This record gives sequence, C-alpha cells and structure tokens, in this order.
Amino acid sequence: MLVTGGAGFLGSALVWALNERECEDIVVADFAPTGLKERNLRPLRFREYVSPEILLGRAVPGHLGSFDCVFHMGACSSTTETDTDYLRRNNYEYTMALAGAAIDAGTRFVYASSAATYGDGSAGMEDSDRDRLQQLKPLNPYGESKHAFDVYAWKAGWLDRITGLKYFNIFGPNEAHKGEMRSMVHKSYEQAMRTGSVRLFKSHREGFGDGEQQRDFLYVKDAVRMTLHLAETGSAGLFNVGSGEAHTWNQLARAVFSSLRMPVRIEYIEMPPEICSTYQYFTKANIESLRKSGYADPVTPLEDAVYDYVQNYLVPDRTLGQVSPGE
Repeated sequence: MLVTGGAGFLGSALVWALNERECEDIVVADFAPTGLKERNLRPLRFREYVSPEILLGRAVPGHLGSFDCVFHMGACSSTTETDTDYLRRNNYEYTMALAGAAIDAGTRFVYASSAATYGDGSAGMEDSDRDRLQQLKPLNPYGESKHAFDVYAWKAGWLDRITGLKYFNIFGPNEAHKGEMRSMVHKSYEQAMRTGSVRLFKSHREGFGDGEQQRDFLYVKDAVRMTLHLAETGSAGLFNVGSGEAHTWNQLARAVFSSLRMPVRIEYIEMPPEICSTYQYFTKANIESLRKSGYADPVTPLEDAVYDYVQNYLVPDRTLGQVSPGE
C-alpha cells in the first residue's frame, strides 16, 4: 500500500486503520515530519517513508505497479490559501501525475477530493450526477483546485477506473498539527478548557440563527472505514464521504461541553469579513452511492464520536495507536 500525506490527518488515520487490519507493508509519502506530524507517525507501523519528490520520480518510470493500492491523501488542505499556483501544483498537477502513473501500472487509485467542491450547494451535493459536475462553483481556491482534478478525471474517462472521495467535515485524533484548519471540536475543547466558553460565528444569513449554521460532521474513524471499503470493493467514481446528517455548530459545541461534563457557555462573535462571502451555511452529504456500494456500517452518532475523541484522545493527549502509560 502507498499512502501519500501519510503524516497528516487523514493519511495517518488511514495508516492506523490499515495497522488495525494487520497491514504493515505500507509506504508513507510526505514531507519530512516534524513536531505534531512526527508524533502522528510514532506509534504506527509501516515499511518505508519517502518524500513527495522521490515518490514522483519513482512514479514516472512505472514503479507504482508494485502497490496494491495508492491512497492519495496528500494535498494543501487550507481553505484560506490564496496562492493559486501553489494549490494547482500540489492539488491538481501532482494528483494528475500520480493518477496517470497508477492507471498505467494497473494499480487502484483512491484520492481525496472535498465537499468544498460543492460551493454553496446551490447546484446540489450529488456525487453520482457527473453531467452536473461542471456546474459546481467552489467558494475558494482550495475547492477550485480539488474540483479541477475531478473535472479532468471525468473528461479523461478516469472516473471509471479511479475513486474520488468528497470528504465532508472530518474531525478526530491526529489533526492537532492543522492549526486554524483544525476541526471545531478540537478548537472548542481548547477554548472550553482555557476559558470555560466556546466562541461561534454569528449568522449573517436569513433563516440561520447564530450558531445554527449546519455541517455534515463525520468522525475520522468512520471516514477511514468508508475509504477502505471503497478501495476493497473496487468501487470507481466520485463518492460523498459524510454522515448523511446535518448538525449545527451549537449542537457540536454542546457535545463538547457534555463530554467534559461542563456547563454550556457559548459566545457568538462576528465572522471575519474576508470569509463572509465564501462561508458555507449548510452541508449534508448524500451517501446513497456509498450505501449502494455495499457499505452497511452505521455512522457513529455525533455525540458518541465527540465523546470518544475528547475523552480518549484530547484529555489524555494521545494520537491514534498511542497507548497511555499503564494500559
């Protein structure tokens, strides 16, 4: 197996899930890990670690044929990144090169797309309607870079042979290194522990109260189970990877307070002007395609997922695969 972005959030969680299945013959590709990303890898088991540049050099001559599957999770995932050339190189051109090499080698290729490709959702959030793919209008350069490859793969006929995963709002262990791109669960935990309250954005759209903006939140353990299922079944095309439910930020914050056994204290703050025009007020994954592929596992309820994350990872300060002293 090859996992790109293997020191990152989804990548390291995927390596952990493979380890749970007794798979250790894994090559991890990522930039030299430091700090929190290095910590993500410390308890995990894999055969080799390579840089993205070395990997690309290997891919060109056709070495990807030695892998059963390529899980391409590596990318710039910042929704506030404005350097479009950087995003194009990392999220579009690199993905195109790896996908092409995997197809030439006859190797399964599973890559991370994003729910950010759906923009404000006005064109729908249907993963199975390829004819409407070009109608999607992402709200930021990150979403545009992910969408560009989805469209390329569709036009090239690759979506009949590869698997693109439109991940919705994933949260869970191993995300601490993401800074401002961390989930609101992680940020809320830190705020609650430091100040006793959680700050959420006020709403600037009619029909949505403060903190009542909605997202499809999915626990990372569910996300990697879904990913491995689609890889193992050979499912090809674009698939939404989400819970199929929409919850409010208020519900999420209350779940964090409940997990900490603390009283609920929410403060509503102004949304930064630079994101007002690109803010998503509602996302909800249609996961019918995932279910039709044979995925039958229940999705972990939001409150249970938040509790597991808070109590078993954030409070003891550990990562996936890490065992606390005395256990």
